[in-house]
Amino acid sequence: MSSIIEQKQQIVSDIADKLKASKSTIVVDYRGLTVSEVTELRKQLREAGVEFKVFKNSMTRRAAEVAELSGLNEALTGPNAIAFSNEDVVAPAKIINDFAKKHEALEIKAGVIEGNIASVEDVKALAELPSREGLLSMLLSVLQAPIRNLALATKAVADQKEEQGA
Repeated sequence: MSSIIEQKQQIVSDIADKLKASKSTIVVDYRGLTVSEVTELRKQLREAGVEFKVFKNSMTRRAAEVAELSGLNEALTGPNAIAFSNEDVVAPAKIINDFAKKHEALEIKAGVIEGNIASVEDVKALAELPSREGLLSMLLSVLQAPIRNLALATKAVADQKEEQGA
């Protein structure tokens, strides 16, 4: 009997650790998805380095309280799956939101973004952000613009002086 309790305590501890360690956590209701659709979703998430698991709600509630995220408990009703991302904040939200657009049975219920409880709207807003690579390329183009303009202006002045000298 005590070994079962110890196993459950270990599972709660593992879930709490995942909640604390992940940069982004998304709770979804997967009712109505076929096995092949869930497999496809798991594959997409795995490729992005996101862990997608199903836990008992009672254990997840206890883990949320341990991780000081008890606001998440409101969303923990019915069959839920949880996506944990330790690397990219945007990836799980983007993948799940895109998948939910194609498969109406998938419903985003809540999330945790860098330790803060996030509503469905917050998760969807996060999903609409460009990827990390997209943001970096935007930043790079913004940083390059003044240098490019300076180079063009310098070339224009040099061309103008060359025409005057000729």
